[in-house]
Amino acid sequence: MSTEKGLRLGVTLFSFTNEYHGRELSLDQLLEKVAALGLGPGVELVGFSHVRGFPNTTDEFADHFRNLMAKLGLEQSCLGINADVMIRRDRPMTDDESLAYHEAQVRTAARLGFPVARYQYAVGANVVTRLLPLAEKLNVKLGLEIHAPESVGSPTVMMYRELYAKLNSPYLGFVPDFGSTAERVSPAFITYFRSLGIPEEIIALGQKIWLEPGDVFEKSPKFAAAAKALGAKDTHIAEMFIIFGLFSHQKPEAWKEIMPQVVHIHGKFYHFDENGSESAIPYEKILPVFVEGGYNGYMSSEWEGHFFSDEPGFPKVQAHQALAKRILGRA
Repeated sequence: MSTEKGLRLGVTLFSFTNEYHGRELSLDQLLEKVAALGLGPGVELVGFSHVRGFPNTTDEFADHFRNLMAKLGLEQSCLGINADVMIRRDRPMTDDESLAYHEAQVRTAARLGFPVARYQYAVGANVVTRLLPLAEKLNVKLGLEIHAPESVGSPTVMMYRELYAKLNSPYLGFVPDFGSTAERVSPAFITYFRSLGIPEEIIALGQKIWLEPGDVFEKSPKFAAAAKALGAKDTHIAEMFIIFGLFSHQKPEAWKEIMPQVVHIHGKFYHFDENGSESAIPYEKILPVFVEGGYNGYMSSEWEGHFFSDEPGFPKVQAHQALAKRILGRA
């Protein structure tokens, strides 16, 4: 394990969805390219995308993965696990079923050498409480991802913060996603909406309502009603709903409230301006909050551009890490 302290850089292989799902590069080849381009050392995987046999795995896969990571000089940072409470069509999982489902994923995280498992809101307080003893035994921290439209003070997150205070374990933490700290809708999505033929007045309306103060869960129906009144197509309205789920404008300073419990970071990004800064997410304001707050762990560069683009992810991650290094004084 690395002895380096402070905010360290790495990448999630989710950023290379286009290359991976397009069968251009295998898992091994992705890791080899990450190492060759110096985009590690931290590497994050998504369990159901990248791990053969997930939520379980074989000794053969686990041994091969750990040996390859060591050979390439890379380090496991975080494994993304799923709640999937509605995996059945007829009913949600029971708590016992969900616990077993999560236990298998946490065991696989430990077998692969991951110190953090990123989990999802839908798991619920009861299952987290029952899962905690296994996480402590296997030395795997459980990190709830705070992803837009949630924020550090939203009711769902506050429920988990209260649970954490009650359980008082260092194995419970949070994974901030910087899409929660945007200042505007990314220009990448505006370009995408235009490519779909969505009228400019509907695009402008969406941006206007997104910028308004208030609960993001109230904004999407407000946008739908207003866009419908302007004659927008249902398909166009549905496409634009994504901006209310991927971006929210929490202030960067708000992350301080949970800083002692941050166990990993998703450095979300979509688009860069002519100066190399992220066009919608103010990294120049966000990263100093984590440095000054004493965060010690990895930030995974996370490009979600496969939503709207077939472009390769590697150049995007290189640009993101160049930005981070400039802000951190490591350029």
